[in-house]
Amino acid sequence: MKFFKTPSLFIIILCLTGCASGYRMIQPKTINYISKNEVDGLTLQYRYELLDKKYEKKEERKGVKLVAIKITNNSDRDVTFGKDVTLAFENDRIVYVMENEKVFKTLKQSPASYLWYLLLTPLNLYTTKTNSYGVPEQTSSTPIGMVLGPGIAGGNMIAAGSANKKFKTELLEYNINGTVIKKGETKYGLIGIRSDSFDALRLRVQ
Repeated sequence: MKFFKTPSLFIIILCLTGCASGYRMIQPKTINYISKNEVDGLTLQYRYELLDKKYEKKEERKGVKLVAIKITNNSDRDVTFGKDVTLAFENDRIVYVMENEKVFKTLKQSPASYLWYLLLTPLNLYTTKTNSYGVPEQTSSTPIGMVLGPGIAGGNMIAAGSANKKFKTELLEYNINGTVIKKGETKYGLIGIRSDSFDALRLRVQ
């Protein structure tokens, strides 16, 4: 007796490549910042390319870049990010900093998108044996789709939901929009900007 695998099984293999991805915590306070800019006693350090897997692909598709920033205030006054201090690109074009809630909605995974795995529910696995004439005959079928469909769909939805929760928590923790940066203080943030490239950033002080 041997197993006869239907072409549908190849669909499973292909589908597995589209599984939900986890979220790797960025932790802006611990990363190494590559780029730096100073003006009027204020220092900006920043870093692109923070996300991976599905979140990184969403960045590319949506034209949004997540950036970790570190601002140190060595000036003689307190400043507010987004009011007294803003960002610009090197060509002096103003940087549009998105609200973190909007960043989350734009880059998050969609758990509902994995419901299409339920299409695997009707999948059967057939077993055959060769009769005395050398002709393969079906002997039984196993409804493996009843387990695979809901199992893969449910597992991916849970994984995507868990990753999104971590992503949103970190965005809220490092929401620097409207934050007061006092004299001698350093603040860290995660910001989303509308950009298709990794252009250099600089501070604009009012």
